[in-house]
Amino acid sequence: MEQFTPKQLNDLKVMARFIEVYCHARHDRTSQALADLPVALQSCFRRGLRLCPDCAAILDHGIRKRLNCPLDPKPTCKDCRIHCYSKEYRASIREIMAFSGRKMILRGRLDYLWHYFF
Repeated sequence: MEQFTPKQLNDLKVMARFIEVYCHARHDRTSQALADLPVALQSCFRRGLRLCPDCAAILDHGIRKRLNCPLDPKPTCKDCRIHCYSKEYRASIREIMAFSGRKMILRGRLDYLWHYFF
């Protein structure tokens, strides 16, 4: 069983939520439920996390990279000296974060602003 620190779990929840918002706004709404989340992360999404296969692959890649990050404490990706994402994934994550961040702030989710700045 994987052990997550509270910081890792929070980072993974935020990343999953951002990808979910992006996927539901940009891709087909008849997507399949993503079942291969780590157990600790599954409990955070009561109704399940519904993503298209492409977004599910991005989330899976992001989870693996976050769990294997050698830096402690982990800086935000834009300030990190080690870029663990390839150029394609980095471009995808940037697009997802920019789109979802604006959308969530407009919905009143100001707690994600806190995550962005700190």
